[in-house]
Amino acid sequence: MTVTLDKTKDQRLVHFGMSWQQFKLLQESFADARGIRLAYYKGEIEIVTLSPDHESISRMITGLLIVYFLNKNIEFNPLGSFTQEKEEEVSAQADESFAIGSSTATKPDLVVEVIFTSGSDRKLKRYKVLGVPEVWFWEDGLFTLYRLRESGYERIERSEVLPDLDINLLTRCVMMASKLEALKAFQQTIAQA
Repeated sequence: MTVTLDKTKDQRLVHFGMSWQQFKLLQESFADARGIRLAYYKGEIEIVTLSPDHESISRMITGLLIVYFLNKNIEFNPLGSFTQEKEEEVSAQADESFAIGSSTATKPDLVVEVIFTSGSDRKLKRYKVLGVPEVWFWEDGLFTLYRLRESGYERIERSEVLPDLDINLLTRCVMMASKLEALKAFQQTIAQA
């Protein structure tokens, strides 16, 4: 049997009933595979292949946030998609993640996920176990923000990690066709604020 993947679109496969040890073996076999993300949560394994559009949006969000940190003089550590784990229970790779207020911290305060397939509920469950304070989803041209509370994630309108960030401005700039013009417009607007 031959399986052909459409590399222009994100592809997602979910498999249930896997042990942590089986997941770790699978993770090891994909160690050098570019554009593939693996996640584990209580016996469920998710494998996602990332499209060029997915990666472009993810990197653009990071670029804009770095411009914001620079202009607002906010110390940060861009943690990218490093794997966060709680052994035997959960493993997750964000599209982008940041420790805010420190250039050396390795626990993210903010995770950004670009969603082209489904899975935001699954991702929130994983990040809750990992204790990530704030999660942003970019889906269908909009950001949806969540803040971890005692009872779980609550949808919020403004970031609590970056309370002065104009999410509408960030959204407009991510959607701009010219990446260069988006960065210039974003920088100019926040410099005037």
